[in-house]
Amino acid sequence: MYHTANDQYDERPAMPELGVTDSPIANEAFFPERDADEAPDFSGTLRISPAHMRLLPQARGLQIEGCGDAGLFPGLTLEFVTADGVLVPLQRGQMVRESNAGQTSSFWCVIPQLGRVWRSRAQGGWSNAAFPLMLVSSCDTHAHQGLARFRYKDREVSELEFQFVQQTAPYLLKEHFVAWGTAETRWMESRTADTAAQRAQALSELERRLPHKPLSDLAREFQRGRLNEFGAPVREQWRVQTGLVRDGTLYYQEAHTPYGNYPYPLEMRFGVRSILKGVAAPLALLRLAQLYGPYVLALKVGDYVEGLDAKYRRVRFIDAANMTSGVGGAGSWKTHPNDPEDGYLDGRYQEWMDARSHKDKLRQMELCDRPYPWEPGTVMRYRDQDYYLLGAALDRFLKSVRGPQADIWDMLRAEVFKPIGIPHAPIVRTREPDGRRGVPWFHAGYYPLLDDLGKIALLYQNRGAAGSRQILHRGLTEDLLNGRDALVQSGDAALGPAGAERGPKSGNLYKMGFHFTPYVGAVSGRQYFLPTMRGWGENEIVLYPNSLITIRIAKAGHLPPGQSANSGAATRTIRMVDRMSPL
Repeated sequence: MYHTANDQYDERPAMPELGVTDSPIANEAFFPERDADEAPDFSGTLRISPAHMRLLPQARGLQIEGCGDAGLFPGLTLEFVTADGVLVPLQRGQMVRESNAGQTSSFWCVIPQLGRVWRSRAQGGWSNAAFPLMLVSSCDTHAHQGLARFRYKDREVSELEFQFVQQTAPYLLKEHFVAWGTAETRWMESRTADTAAQRAQALSELERRLPHKPLSDLAREFQRGRLNEFGAPVREQWRVQTGLVRDGTLYYQEAHTPYGNYPYPLEMRFGVRSILKGVAAPLALLRLAQLYGPYVLALKVGDYVEGLDAKYRRVRFIDAANMTSGVGGAGSWKTHPNDPEDGYLDGRYQEWMDARSHKDKLRQMELCDRPYPWEPGTVMRYRDQDYYLLGAALDRFLKSVRGPQADIWDMLRAEVFKPIGIPHAPIVRTREPDGRRGVPWFHAGYYPLLDDLGKIALLYQNRGAAGSRQILHRGLTEDLLNGRDALVQSGDAALGPAGAERGPKSGNLYKMGFHFTPYVGAVSGRQYFLPTMRGWGENEIVLYPNSLITIRIAKAGHLPPGQSANSGAATRTIRMVDRMSPL
């Protein structure tokens, strides 16, 4: 039931304690050896003290203004039960904030995932508990993938040992690094009465995962070397995880780290950056269109978000989703040819990203936003602010029809994610001064599993249906997959057909968070525009007309001097899929 990449482990010698090592230890220490014995059940709450982390290399600039110390492991309270040898964090899949900080607050939140318990020989009656643990932040949108372990005996527990050995692309903390350390830990009675329900829920979640196999199993079906291009052109050292969905089965590669393969590859959560643009807004728009009608796409952003430039009264929800608001003002007015990233990071972009509350983000936009001379819906300019505003507008629209307690991300979780088997969906929100729950970021800030991304892509490929249930508006979902009315990123639709002509030389198209990658089938000679979700750092999900899906999670951002992320043509993985199953 609970397959990992490391079921092949043989008997191992005792592993060193993290507190006395000069670097992280082998990841295999966080997974039971082959001849491990069953461990007794564990139930309780761990109160974990803040702890300074050791880092390699020693990173600079760890004090992030307004967000805390990035060199400090947060003080946490985590609850656990066990179920058939699985260690079940009750806060799994959630961004757990620091609950018992010291004099200095940590920059980090954590997301715990399902782990294992076991008993090894010669441990004097102590049992082992280990679980995947991600370092994430409410100020940033990348993730450090890590592991944690403790020992338990009756009501005694050891220190928590942790190490973070992989990461998605850094942003505020621009250096790639690994971290490790120990934290004082105290056991307390569980605060949850119905632990049996928690056990049952965790096992049910595992049962609903996509069927999954190592990619090496799929490779045996093809000529030797046929799948070698998978994940290319991104160089292997900058990849974090890759997956391929074929006939409903998720095939995944080993998740390499400097300290061995990550032992829980399907429990890794990732900072996927702008891949969220192909998730949150399209799913919300297509779900609302299914419930209330396609007219929702034509509602105006400025009617639902106060304090914006007057031009937003003409910007439809679909215009914001297409990156065609016609607002920004930091880039040039040149549109033929158009550079879709002209002005993207100019102006007060970083100040806007750093702004904590919704009001502060609007204030930063007011300081620099100016309307462009073209009308909404005609020229694509990549702009995170418009996706953030679209999320806020969608949330206000939902409140207008369901009441003030409605929340757009809660709607997605309950009405889209849950029916397709995604029980948890951690998201970054604004941090409001009065303590109320903030606005969910729709431009970046989602931390999915590989399984989650596969299920979302399958929902699109199934035209918005999950079994017999139509979750998304079918016609609009088909239009999206086909790129119908998608804009040529380098064009200007205001110039008429000549400014929006699609063809082999037109380059990428864009619509509702999807880039459409041009590709000509090697056998068919047919021109395709493949729906593609992209996120900074070379994260990418591609949907194919032969029903395959490829997923690449990478960390190719802020590379060291002299390093390059890519090698060869951008379509190398697409060509590999074409050879597997001709397009």
